[in-house]
Amino acid sequence: MESLSTIDSDLFLFLNSLHVDWLDGLMIAITHMWAWIPLYLLLIYWVVKQYGKCCWWVFLALGFVVLCSDQLSAHVCKPLFHRLRPCYNADFQDLIYLPKGLAGGKYGFVSSHAANTFAVAAFLTHVLWNYRPRPAIMLFSWAFISSYSRIYIGYHYPGDIVAGAMLGGLIGMVFWKLFQIAQQKLWKSEQ
Repeated sequence: MESLSTIDSDLFLFLNSLHVDWLDGLMIAITHMWAWIPLYLLLIYWVVKQYGKCCWWVFLALGFVVLCSDQLSAHVCKPLFHRLRPCYNADFQDLIYLPKGLAGGKYGFVSSHAANTFAVAAFLTHVLWNYRPRPAIMLFSWAFISSYSRIYIGYHYPGDIVAGAMLGGLIGMVFWKLFQIAQQKLWKSEQ
C-alpha cells in the first residue's frame, strides 16, 4: 500500500501537469490576494448593509480570524512540520511546472493561503447567513480556486491545501462561535 506522502506527491504531479500556457497569467493573478479586491469590496458592502453601525465588530472579528489562521499556519505548522514545498523538493526539479519560479519560503505544510481563505469563507458564510443570496457558494469557490492556484504554480501539495483548509475552516467556526457570544453579550444593545 502506498503511503500518504506518495499519494500526495503523485496527485500533486498529476494536478501540476494539467497546466496550459494561456492559464498561467490568470493563475498567477489568482494566487495573489489583490486580484480578489472586487470580491472583498462586495463582502464589505454586504457586511455594512447587514450590520449597519455594528459592522466594525464584524471587521474586528475578521481581522482576528485572519491573524489567527495566518500565524498558526505560517509560524506554528510550517516550522513544526518542516515539509519542503514541492518547488524545493530536489526529486521534482525536472518534473514540475513553475510559471512563477520558486516560492518565498521553503516549507509548505500547511498552506497559509488555504488556511486564510477557508477561515474567512467559514466565518463570513455564517456572518452573512441571513443575506440574500447567501454567499457560501461564492466564498468557498473563492477559497477553493485560490488554494488550487497554489498547486498549479508548484508551491503546495494537495495535502498542504487540504490541511490548510481544515485548519482555516476550524478557525472560522471557532471565531463564529466567539462572535455569537460577543454579539449577544456586548453589542446587542447597539443595534
